Amino acid sequence: MISKKPSIDTKKTGTSQIEFILLMACLMSIVALSIDTILPALKPIGLSVGTTNAGENQLLITMIFLGLGFGQLIFGPISDSFGRKPVVYIGFLVFMLASFLCIAASNIEVMVIGRILQGIGLSASRSISIAMIRDRFEGDYMAKIMSFVVTIFILVPIIAPTLGKFLLDNYGWESIFYSQLIFGILVLIWFWKRQPETLPEAYKKKFSTAIFIHGTKEFMKHKSAVIFTLISGLATGSFMVFLSTSQHIFEVQYGLVDEFPYIFGALAFSVGLATFTNGTLVVKFGMRRLVNIFVLLFSLTSLSYTLLFYESLNPDIFILICFLAVQFFSVGFLFGNVRSLAMQPLGHIAGIGAAINGFVSTIMAVPIATFIGGFIDTTALPLFIGFTCCGFGSLLLLLFVKKSV
Repeated sequence: MISKKPSIDTKKTGTSQIEFILLMACLMSIVALSIDTILPALKPIGLSVGTTNAGENQLLITMIFLGLGFGQLIFGPISDSFGRKPVVYIGFLVFMLASFLCIAASNIEVMVIGRILQGIGLSASRSISIAMIRDRFEGDYMAKIMSFVVTIFILVPIIAPTLGKFLLDNYGWESIFYSQLIFGILVLIWFWKRQPETLPEAYKKKFSTAIFIHGTKEFMKHKSAVIFTLISGLATGSFMVFLSTSQHIFEVQYGLVDEFPYIFGALAFSVGLATFTNGTLVVKFGMRRLVNIFVLLFSLTSLSYTLLFYESLNPDIFILICFLAVQFFSVGFLFGNVRSLAMQPLGHIAGIGAAINGFVSTIMAVPIATFIGGFIDTTALPLFIGFTCCGFGSLLLLLFVKKSV
């Protein structure tokens, strides 16, 4: 179903729905590229900035998410007043400056500050792409479009670690940040030339600091938006803890240094397969039913691993990969649907709605990932215990939303 909002004249630019999906996916992909390409380089980057502590190296992953969370809270409401496109330009400028700061960093503190600023800059493209999708579509069709966007977006985590390792081995870790900049500039030029503004003048709100307060009050009126945002935070936290600890699990615990990028890519493919399948199934079964099914599958899978390997050494690598593949196949069905369900009643405040949704889910995810990651040393068991807690927490929230709507 196409949104009933004032339409955007796409004929002026020749922007088709397919091109729109590709462009939104590329805007999101800059975020994934900035995270996943440095995974094989965490240890070398750490040594370069004077740290050998695995926990401090993990900050290079979790802190960019911290920036993403706070940045969305800023850029989303601003986009409701000044339009979507100007905000993307401002965000990318911040990202460029932060990338050069990371390249020049001589200690871990400066590197972490650079990563936080990278996240703040990238939050513009991340949150605005979601708001643009909500500007144009609604209902299950919005979820279908979101699934196709996420499917293309997932291609980046499949290839990014391999690309990062290639650049690291041949040109040094600094080249990873330069590659992010080059990709971002190309996407920005495409966005500038081809994508029209999606927020009609009639829907722009006069900017004031009160817009944050009013937007938050409006957001809180919709219990389903609040609950699905909390579920999104638990799902994001689960995925973030894997992102920040995967290098340690596969390279240190299993000694699979060369194989790590390919294992990570295979697991990312399971997420992509799920999101692609979701694009078809969501129209037939609806977002709510799919969320119910795959939250349950995610929870039972992690619980099974915990019970099977409690107080024991890591299982064979093939067994671990199989469990993780099922976990992230489930996550693939959750990401787009949960966010779409949260955004569904917020079409009239899509910008600040996407901002609050992204802020809350990310701010929840960072401490979840940091806390669980601190327990991962000799085995992967704490990862699955964390998955289990997040999964059953989501199930409880689903029970609550059924009583509330």
